[in-house]
Amino acid sequence: MRYHPINNKLFIRNRANFTAQMKPKSIAIFNSNDTFTTGADSTLPFEQHSDILYLSGADQEESILLLFPDALNENHREILFLTETSELIAIWYGAKYSKEEATKVSGVKTIYWLSEFKKIFFDLMTEAETIYFNTNEHYRQSVELENREDRFIKKCKSDFPAHRWEKSNQILQEIRGAKEPEEVEIIQTACNITEKGFRRILPFVKPGIMEFEIEAEFMHEFLRNRSKGFAYTPIIGSGYSACVLHYIENNKECKNGDMLLLDVGAEYANYSSDMTRTIPVNGRFSDRQKAVYSAVLRVKNSATKMLAPGVLWAEYQKEVGKMMSSELIGLGLIDKNDVKNENPDWPAYKKYFMHGTSHHMGLDTHDYGALKTPMKAGMVFTVEPGIYIPEEKMGIRIEDDVVVQKTGEPFNLMRNIPIEIEEIEDLMNSK
Repeated sequence: MRYHPINNKLFIRNRANFTAQMKPKSIAIFNSNDTFTTGADSTLPFEQHSDILYLSGADQEESILLLFPDALNENHREILFLTETSELIAIWYGAKYSKEEATKVSGVKTIYWLSEFKKIFFDLMTEAETIYFNTNEHYRQSVELENREDRFIKKCKSDFPAHRWEKSNQILQEIRGAKEPEEVEIIQTACNITEKGFRRILPFVKPGIMEFEIEAEFMHEFLRNRSKGFAYTPIIGSGYSACVLHYIENNKECKNGDMLLLDVGAEYANYSSDMTRTIPVNGRFSDRQKAVYSAVLRVKNSATKMLAPGVLWAEYQKEVGKMMSSELIGLGLIDKNDVKNENPDWPAYKKYFMHGTSHHMGLDTHDYGALKTPMKAGMVFTVEPGIYIPEEKMGIRIEDDVVVQKTGEPFNLMRNIPIEIEEIEDLMNSK
């Protein structure tokens, strides 16, 4: 792995938090992601399933984690199953975990090869009454392919029809929402790498540059700092493209007078960062650009202060909407009558700010975490208001990643990334 080793105490603690909420005589199974083919004998780079990473740190394909706190054999209360490594595999694909290495990474003492899974699993199911299935129930999920978890669940229901089943997701939503200190430290590292990328491109951007050239500069900086690259597909949109919320083509020329929206973030050790900054292509904000940018920044700063234990996400969003309405009135984009007569299901401000303000962030860019119950200390949220004005070919979004604290304002993991107009202009004109 490119990243520095993670202390396995994190994964030991995560497993303890999960098993503490399991029902008596129950087993939980977590499968790795599939490796996807692209045609012929080529495959996409492997990306491990975030749940098995969270619980074991096992960053390897074809891995299975089994948790059975009530197993009669103490050695079978935690088991990690892996593909058996060999000299041939090492020559062709690189070395895989040995049993000793897997224990060092995960803290799981009992390691078996995958060839032993069927026999051991059947034996343990004779002791169990319930099995926890790891279904994807993220509120933004869009599953179109049957994956390794789906195939396992289908076979398990067929092979063990008398067993009860539960959902792992309900426990994971609870425990993955509030981050452990080690996780916050890893996310901070990802944010620091993102900062280096942003500082690299500021003096690089100028009229005539292609958006994909800027993407390449970010990638260069990310890779040289032990990141695999972008935590998500980057959005590098100049001019009108900044008004397209999920613009990912990054194939336009950056023109004089345009604003350039940069929604990029480095990953580190499989954790995400998620930053947005919007800068003038020519290095100087016009008066109108300053006005809109300053309005978005004020909303971002005010919204950040609201994130605290006990706050409900839905109420928080409503309050941010009121702030944005006030700013849009000040910019002449809506008026008080628009607000007075607005549809409660689609407030007036939604014409220019149509997405949510915050989402959980961690191993997944849109991470697990409860949104219907009060916020807790340790949760990591983005704060990302924006104003998009298609008729002016201008979209401005500003986004930081923050950690909810027990008391006081959230801790900004992107506190050192340039955000003020004057600093951005100075850095863009430093050459």
